[in-house]
Amino acid sequence: MRITLFRLIGILEIAGGLYGVAAMLRRLLPLGSTHESVITLIGLALFGFVLAAGVQLIDGSERGVWMSSWAQLLQLPLIATPIFSYALHCGAFINVFATVHLPSQLALDYHFGSQGFVLAVAGPSVSRLGINLLALLSWLVLRLR
Repeated sequence: MRITLFRLIGILEIAGGLYGVAAMLRRLLPLGSTHESVITLIGLALFGFVLAAGVQLIDGSERGVWMSSWAQLLQLPLIATPIFSYALHCGAFINVFATVHLPSQLALDYHFGSQGFVLAVAGPSVSRLGINLLALLSWLVLRLR
């Protein structure tokens, strides 16, 4: 069961990482502003790390478990405020988040077969804070020895 779950996590990391690297390369090629290029290079590095973690996890190495644990922790937070925004997902996500305005509400969002990366010094006018439940569950599974 452990090997099956590790392979599933690895497959999602490889697929999401590869899709993310391709998206970041496509975003980088028009050579826009320096700020946009730096954000894109950070995204490219993150997706590359997740891709490498997935390959190592599928290979069955202990380093792959360590790298995948960090890859899942990077995908855990969802922060969207007018001051700072950060979100990363590779392969799939199940986000539970709360809007931080009156009236406050709890919401669930999910998608499979996708990738996403947001890093900005600005964000939406309605703040949201949440976690990626799939990344949390994957991180807990990776802690099984």
